[in-house]
Amino acid sequence: MTAPETARPAVPPHAPRTGVLRRKPVDSSEEESAGGLRRTMGLWQLVALSLGGLVGAGVFSLAGVVAHEDAGPGVMLSFLIAIVASSAAALCYAEFAGTIPKAGSAYTYSYAALGEIVGWAIGWDLLLEYTAIVAVVAIAVSGYFSYVLDGIGIDLPAWMLGAPGTGDGHRVDLLAALLCLLLAFVLSRGTKESARFETVLVVVKLAIVAVVVVAGAFHIKAGNYSPFLPYGLGGAFTGAATTFFAVYGYDAMSAAAEESAEAKKVLPKAIVVSLAIAAVVYLLVCVVLLGMQDYRRIDVQSPFSSALASVGLGGLGMVVAVGAIIGITTSAFANMLAVSRVWYSMSRDGLLPRYFARNHPGRQVPTRVIWPVGIGSALIAGFLPIREAADLTNIGILMAFIVVAVAVVVMRRTRPDLPRAFRTPLVPLVPAVGVAFSVWLIANLDPVTWLRFAGWMVLGMIVYGLYGYRNSQEHPDRAADAGEGLRGPS
Repeated sequence: MTAPETARPAVPPHAPRTGVLRRKPVDSSEEESAGGLRRTMGLWQLVALSLGGLVGAGVFSLAGVVAHEDAGPGVMLSFLIAIVASSAAALCYAEFAGTIPKAGSAYTYSYAALGEIVGWAIGWDLLLEYTAIVAVVAIAVSGYFSYVLDGIGIDLPAWMLGAPGTGDGHRVDLLAALLCLLLAFVLSRGTKESARFETVLVVVKLAIVAVVVVAGAFHIKAGNYSPFLPYGLGGAFTGAATTFFAVYGYDAMSAAAEESAEAKKVLPKAIVVSLAIAAVVYLLVCVVLLGMQDYRRIDVQSPFSSALASVGLGGLGMVVAVGAIIGITTSAFANMLAVSRVWYSMSRDGLLPRYFARNHPGRQVPTRVIWPVGIGSALIAGFLPIREAADLTNIGILMAFIVVAVAVVVMRRTRPDLPRAFRTPLVPLVPAVGVAFSVWLIANLDPVTWLRFAGWMVLGMIVYGLYGYRNSQEHPDRAADAGEGLRGPS
């Protein structure tokens, strides 16, 4: 049972504790973790989980899409911009991960630092963004799977090969939708087993990327890099806004904080190590992909396989396609795990129905959340083109990054005494860089993306007003009695 508010001396008396600005106590992680999620993951499993989200569709699919449609060879600059912005945000995440090792990632951090209404907005935002990311990755896998089947002479009906509007006769991307449901099944089996599965696939994926880079390096033609910015510098920034979702897998990993052993010690390390590895991988991949094939001829459904085929390495292209099916799946897995933990954490805090905060008694995973996420991502993957789904993910994650960067600065002022296993360097400069880049990238997104995001957030505020505010664990009428299943005043 949670202690009454007066028994929480760690919260400074000047911190807002009423209304929509009430804050989640920073020092409640131990009591929340007891009897909850099982701590089984060490440093390298966390790195693998992070790389599962970082190195996926961005390598095997989205790099080709952005090069073909937005940036040309300048996609290298697009990724560099996205990585710089992501690095600034990653350092902020690392500080929070070592300070508040709780499930929920940016939702939990912003709730503790900036108040409930901000935490709710970011949590609600992440529910959509992570689910959409799973769908984007599933679409990328579907494209490669279709490439493999076509290569061995199997023709699937056109109606099941893509979302409406993506090709003649396309009605639904059935393969992508089925993959989302399959991932939900795997994730529901338990964290330890799923983490092992993820680690193996990440190793396979990185090995395949290494083979592609080495083999493709011998077929680079300098002429393919010219013109470097066919769509101008604005095209590179537009590409950065789209590719950004590919370089923040550490965010998904931080959502699993309560399932990591020695979380305060290993989470910051896992964030920094995984982002450094991913940055090198992305830049090498872009150099080789754009060097092998003219950006105008890139097949957006399976960029690397088609590029390798164009230089006479069609056999290797088929191997890459098979590997991509296996490897990209790790990205979907990481993000589906993340959204389920954010939902779980919000439900445990009372902002969403507590029904979803009850774990499976044997496996100790939130199966009541996992399956709705699987179904939701399947619907997005089945009926939205990859570009629209990717843009839908970016605006929300960029918003989360802005809030986390601001929260670091606020927490340094309001809780300077709080033990921090990792400290973001050059505060407030580094957070300011993260905010500036994120705002710039948001400005380069399509206006339609803004409208969809605004609609989702309006719906979220309605849900908060009708349910979350009254049922919050931090509501004055509930602060002294946090028994499971209790309802707030109606």
